[in-house]
Amino acid sequence: MLLAGLSVWGGEVLAVERLTGEQMRQLVEGNTVTGRYSSGGTFSEYHHEDGRVSGYNRDRQTPNRDACWTTTQDAICYYYGPIETRQTHCFTVERSGTLYVPRSVVSGSIIGFFSVQPGDPQKHADKVPTWHCDGLISRRSGRERLAGR
Repeated sequence: MLLAGLSVWGGEVLAVERLTGEQMRQLVEGNTVTGRYSSGGTFSEYHHEDGRVSGYNRDRQTPNRDACWTTTQDAICYYYGPIETRQTHCFTVERSGTLYVPRSVVSGSIIGFFSVQPGDPQKHADKVPTWHCDGLISRRSGRERLAGR
């Protein structure tokens, strides 16, 4: 485990640990990630063991219908939409206590924060029909380098 730094929370100094891809997989698989983006939007997504992501990302009124997740050696990646219009987002994740902070792999900037709830307490998986994750996060133009990981 790599210690990335220290943060101060309410006068208490907390260690900040950067998670590996395997640690991220163990953290989210079968659980719900709920948080807020730096821009103010919210998200709540249940991470199925088969790679699907139920719930919503930015818009509570529009549930995920094709979202998928996977991990690399040092990041967690999400993709939304068919190959032709796919959006892919990869993040490193830092943990400080029970708070998790994702950073964009591309820019290194903090994109928000989240917490993890065991299972699917909001029943995201029950709200939309099942879909299949093709695992091809690198097929979208500009994402070819992900295939080498």
